[in-house]
Amino acid sequence: MKWTNDSALIEIDSLINSIDSLKNVEAFSADHVYWHQKVVSFLEDIFGKESRYFQGFSHLSWRRDGSFLVGGIGDPDGSYNPQAAIEREHHKGYQAHLGTARGILLAARDQIQHNELGDVYRGKDTGPEASLLLKVINLAEFKFRKVFRNPPDNERVVQDNFENLLIGADLPYSRETESIEYSTKTYTPDFSIFKADLAIEMKICSKSGREKEIIPEINDDILAYKTKFGNIIFIVYDLGFIRDVERFVSNFQDQENVIVKVVKH
Repeated sequence: MKWTNDSALIEIDSLINSIDSLKNVEAFSADHVYWHQKVVSFLEDIFGKESRYFQGFSHLSWRRDGSFLVGGIGDPDGSYNPQAAIEREHHKGYQAHLGTARGILLAARDQIQHNELGDVYRGKDTGPEASLLLKVINLAEFKFRKVFRNPPDNERVVQDNFENLLIGADLPYSRETESIEYSTKTYTPDFSIFKADLAIEMKICSKSGREKEIIPEINDDILAYKTKFGNIIFIVYDLGFIRDVERFVSNFQDQENVIVKVVKH
């Protein structure tokens, strides 16, 4: 099919709108696989296999990553039927990755809307600089939880551990160096990667009620950081107080080029 900007926008809107119905089916069901293959084909056609959109989508595992526990006092059903509990946790991971996929497609849609298709295929998203964004997402998604032996007791510990990952991945970053004046306040992202036009902000959800506080904090940060950065990633380290990750992330799904990742301890 020869795509135009208009036909590409119609197709990507259809793919995005299909995500809600996929929440009610299992990962790798016929409906999920059909949609997944359509997304892969579309992203390859429009952006190319080397683009951050194709790469980011292709790295989704559609299950819960890392180690986790089921059963015990807080999960008696898991003790009785551990296999069902494991499947439940993987379904939660699948739903969380649907949220990530929505963010990828929304960012891709923005690129199509504001550029000619020939300019986005193997364009600015395909070089070494653009790959930095994907590397940061992968660090948060697959590596971050593993560096914590004990629950962190403050945000500084969260920042320090993520900085260790950035160092280990040899990513060119700055920490708390960019001050942004917005409205009557000064905002400073925890990390910035200028080659990726990226601000990274860390949050910790360590007590009851903190989830509700984080949402307006992120919204305020978005307004300020967008005045200087084209891409923003928020990484929320949760100690068990965000019960519905998908609902939490959905508060920001309409924000262009903004990714919110919740990492469970």
